[in-house]
Amino acid sequence: MGGDWGSYPALVQMNERPVSGRKNITEDTVQIEVRRSFRGNSLIFAIAVTSLFVVAGCKKKAAPPPPPPPVTSTAPAPTATISATPSVVNAGGSVVLAWRTTDATDVSIDGIGSVPTSGTRTVNPTESTNYHLVAKGEGGSTDATARVTVNAPAPSNLSESEVTDAIFHQNVKDVFFDYDSYDIRSDAQATISQDANFLNQHPNLKVVIGGYCDERGSTEYNLALGENRANAAKQALVTAGVSPERLRTVSYGKEKQFCTEHDESCWQLNRRAQFSLDK
Repeated sequence: MGGDWGSYPALVQMNERPVSGRKNITEDTVQIEVRRSFRGNSLIFAIAVTSLFVVAGCKKKAAPPPPPPPVTSTAPAPTATISATPSVVNAGGSVVLAWRTTDATDVSIDGIGSVPTSGTRTVNPTESTNYHLVAKGEGGSTDATARVTVNAPAPSNLSESEVTDAIFHQNVKDVFFDYDSYDIRSDAQATISQDANFLNQHPNLKVVIGGYCDERGSTEYNLALGENRANAAKQALVTAGVSPERLRTVSYGKEKQFCTEHDESCWQLNRRAQFSLDK
């Protein structure tokens, strides 16, 4: 017994060492595990942050969407035709242009300008001409051409001393006017062209142009109207190349009548500009 109690402190002391040793080992182990866990979490966090930057960078470099397809017009393309009747004339002869288009909003003819999408027009070319038509619409544009060939006038073999009044009137025709008008009509353009051609071949001939009216209206009014008609015919010849110094005008109003019947067919003959040799 005495031995047992005598050794008790030593036993207690011996038993305390292992307990204390196990406690220290446990704390060290916990600290090591914490450190390892911290390092592992830090590595995971770093990988996650890096992944975010990589993903963000990839999103910035994404290709832009493709452009929309071009808009194509579904409107039909315009069509156009043009004809000239007749296609061969003498200088100043009348030609009827006829044209037709479809699906066009803007139509023009060279030398004439803008015209309706379909129609006709009388022209009096003095030289061979291509009438070029251009039609434009929402579906594009197109063109068409009609050619008119103008025959060269035959030269006159007469000398000026041989030109009598009869020969003169055979070659230089009068022009006629509408009621109460002094505008040169479209059908008179060919006559003016032929008259100018003969006069230009005989440059020493001088001409008097008389302006005439029908019987209706006052004397004073018809004298003024006759003067306007004579001047209009003179200007037409000048435009066709005749020197104005060779042309003289006079108005006869309604004082000299070519026809004395009281109807339109007779009045038409009296509304004229007459060309005569100025001797």
